[in-house]
Parts: sequence; C-alpha cells; structure tokens
Amino acid sequence: MKKITYILAFIVFISCKDNEPKLTTLQGNAIGTTFTIKYLGESTIDFESKIDSLIKIVNKSTSTYIPTSDISKINKGDSTVIIDSYFKEVFIKSERIYKETNGDFDPTVGILVNAWGFGPEKEIQDLDSLKITQLLKYVGFNKVKLQNNKVFKQYPEIYFDFNAIGKGFLVDVIGRLFERYHIKNYMVEIGGEIRAKGKNHHGEFWRIAIENPNFDGTRSIATTIQLKNESIATSGNYRKFKTTTDGKKYVHTINTKTGYANESNLLSASVITKGDCADADGYATAFMAMGLEKTKLFLKSHNELKSFLIFADENGELKTFKSENFED
Repeated sequence: MKKITYILAFIVFISCKDNEPKLTTLQGNAIGTTFTIKYLGESTIDFESKIDSLIKIVNKSTSTYIPTSDISKINKGDSTVIIDSYFKEVFIKSERIYKETNGDFDPTVGILVNAWGFGPEKEIQDLDSLKITQLLKYVGFNKVKLQNNKVFKQYPEIYFDFNAIGKGFLVDVIGRLFERYHIKNYMVEIGGEIRAKGKNHHGEFWRIAIENPNFDGTRSIATTIQLKNESIATSGNYRKFKTTTDGKKYVHTINTKTGYANESNLLSASVITKGDCADADGYATAFMAMGLEKTKLFLKSHNELKSFLIFADENGELKTFKSENFED
C-alpha cells in the first residue's frame, strides 16, 4: 500500500522584519522522497544531525527496502527479532486502524503489493485469480500479534509493509523531536505528509495546498487550508499505477478483501486530524481502498477526522466532497 502523495507547503516568503521570529528551513531526502522542515526560534541545537539520525533509526526498524532492517528480517521469518519502540508504535497503530476500518487498512497486504509489482520484492507475472486467492491466505492483521516485544505470524509467508503509514510516522517522530526541545512553532513535511504546530513567522497558522489528481503530470490546486495544530496526509492513485499492453490500469492501493489492484472512482483522499500524522496516513490509505460511498459513511461516525475527497462522477468529471467539519 505504498503510496505517493502530493501536498504543497504553501508558505509565503517575504523579507523578515526585525520583530519577526527567526525562521529556519531544513530540506533533504528521506525514505525515497524529499522533506521540508520549518521552525521558529533561536536555537543552538543541531537539528539537522538529529533528524538524520532519526531517519536512519526508523529505517533500520521499519523499511522493507533495507534487507537488514528489523521488518525485513521478520518478513524473512526471523522470529528472534526484538522490536524497538518505533516498530511497536507502528504495529499498534496499524492494528487499531485495521480494526476501525474493518480491515481496509492492513499492512500485511505486503505479499500482494509485491505480487502486483509495487513493492521491493519480485512481482508475479500473469497474476491470476487462483494465485491471488492463494496469496490472500497470508493477508490479515488478525493473523499476527506482539508478545514480549517479538512478532508472531500465523504463517511464515506473511509480509509486513508499513509504507502506507511510514511517512506519516516519520513526520511524527521528527515533530516530537522539536517538542522535546520546546520548539512550539514548526511544520514538518515528508513526501506531502505534514504535521504542523503553532504558527509561522508571520503569526499565521501554517497554510498548505491540496492538489488536484492530474494524470498528465501537471499540478494544480484543488483547495488551500490552514493547519491549526493538526496533521494532514493525502493518498491517491493518480501518480503511481501500471498500465498493461491491453490498456488495463492497476493502482498501488490493493483491496485487502479481494486482492486486486483495480482503480475506483475515488482519486484522492486527504485526512486531517489533531492526532498523529501516522493516523492520518493510515486513514487516507484506508479510504482509497474503501471507495467514495463507504468513506462517507465512515466519516459520519468519526468526527475526529476531517476529510477532503476528490472523485470522478459517472461522466468522468472531477468532483469534491468535504466532511461536515472540514474548513477551507
């Protein structure tokens, strides 16, 4: 369920006035994407090196693209791995969201992500319904558990893939770093997933833009919002997909119930929460798997979430849906 999301940080730069707090910007690469971090305040802390260390630690714990990571060892069947606090938090969050979404969010779908060619392992050529049915046996977060800081799998073939929650989680880890050093105003963005606290150097809440799902590679803005001590994550299938020679499209959001990677009418799901960015990340992925109508029903009973959905109507025209508590 690895996904590419695109949210542009909409921060206006003007010459700083003497009475404006100092704005520091850090930029770089992490977990296969880019990051932009902004924070206010005079600080002698070398945040750049601390952030680099955190990225390495989280990768060593949860990256399927590192063969020696804890998750890779577990995926290969090593039952002796003692997980760290990072893996444990991601596991527990995933289990909760899995239950809340009735399995529409499920990081054990990794074996199918690989099979369809969207993961680090070799894809299966000419994937048919019989093979998909066989692979579905190894999907289900109810088939794994934590005990004494070890992961136990009902089947050794079960393959964890935390990429659908990973960017949001790293955003949270870095955000908490700033909070430990009493930085009250910051914005952390990694690959489009954002956690924002306080205000920017103009004394305004951090403003960001949500993009339209343009299939031609161009970029345009659907709406802009202010994050008021909130996190946002967006999931979409319009950037990462595969097209077969006969023109059939397969998207990277795998339906955990059917095992298929078919496109739905829901093209983009943005989720805003007062909670962690990892939560927003997980829910956004689940919504893409749910589709439009099921997502609308879910939002009615989850007022803690704000959501902005972009979908295609029966005529193929782009339409939007906002949850009742969504504010532009």
